[in-house]
Amino acid sequence: MLRNKKILLGVTGGIAVYKACDLTSKLTQQGADVRVMMTKGATKFVSPLTFQALSRNDVYIDTFDEKDPNKIAHIDLADWADIAIIAPATANIISKISYGIADDMLTTTLLATRADIYIAPAMNVHMYEHPAVIENMQKLADWGYHFIEPGAGYLACGYVGKGRLEEPQSIITAITNHLENRKRLAGKKVLISAGPTREIIDPVRFFSNRSTGKMGFALAEVAARFGAEVTLVTGPVHLETKQETIKRINVVTAEEMYQAMWDHFEEADIVIKSAAVADYRPKITYDEKMKKQPGNLIIEMERTKDILQSLGERKTTQFIVGFAAETSNIFEYGKGKLQKKHLDAIVINNVAEKGAGFGVDTNIVTYLNKQLKKEELPLATKDAIAEQIIHFIERDMKDEIK
Repeated sequence: MLRNKKILLGVTGGIAVYKACDLTSKLTQQGADVRVMMTKGATKFVSPLTFQALSRNDVYIDTFDEKDPNKIAHIDLADWADIAIIAPATANIISKISYGIADDMLTTTLLATRADIYIAPAMNVHMYEHPAVIENMQKLADWGYHFIEPGAGYLACGYVGKGRLEEPQSIITAITNHLENRKRLAGKKVLISAGPTREIIDPVRFFSNRSTGKMGFALAEVAARFGAEVTLVTGPVHLETKQETIKRINVVTAEEMYQAMWDHFEEADIVIKSAAVADYRPKITYDEKMKKQPGNLIIEMERTKDILQSLGERKTTQFIVGFAAETSNIFEYGKGKLQKKHLDAIVINNVAEKGAGFGVDTNIVTYLNKQLKKEELPLATKDAIAEQIIHFIERDMKDEIK
């Protein structure tokens, strides 16, 4: 996967610099063209000559040390790289990147590059757990930077905990896995619904639910990362799509979501309906604000169209996945929904369980396919849950072809 790849390796000032030497050697052995860029702090631990010998290329340190007068080095390298790796990545470099600071050659180059950037942190365990570091890493992850988690163990500072630079071979494996993942859904069209719907009463009131859309958005992001052409139909949420390739369609009501899903259903290969669509809507809506009246208020409700069942009944080659948010007898209700709505799989969760359901960044779910093969997914981030769900969908689609 890395043969002939142009890799810019950024090395920053920490004791783990010695592992960056091994990483340079292993990348070169795999056929990559490696250019090393060091901060001045990194040169205090290992000589630039070491990286020059291992990479068989010049090592870059000073923005103003232009080796070729015909080129501006940091821009040339930024454009040249297919992949940028920062290993070790100190708390300092992570902070600088997250705030757009460009005060040395490495930070300046990272601002200019369009390459995929992989960050392998290495620092004291308490530094790694500091709210500022966590916030900076989350900001970069939201921007599309890829993090390679540090290992846990004995640290150079004498502490035992998480913060040790991941082993060079593990860094390479993480990068190659990511590159392979990009091709997993290449050529597939994925249609996803997310968030709540709002059913209007009058210009200032509506019925809705607690869905935030986080699970559906996570699924859309993962599918896009895996190379799919993603269409995301979303109700009113306060979320942004991070991947520019995702086609986002904003709707409000159940009827609007029904129409949008059907507009894109025929061309879809995979359909994931994670939206929490209203089952009922007011039979009568008002153009002007309803005024308070004496006594109780009764609003007559009528059924909305069952989007999932309508898709399931008329599917041809589409692989359809539904969601079931339950509070009791979750497996029985989920299984019933799977069969009644002619689905290929269903994702069931107990929204009353701590850490699962609406409004949180984690989930606990059960994936059940139409052969009733069950996969229990314990508490994890919604992004991690989304990756597992996509994996199960891929597996089941392949099994159907067989």
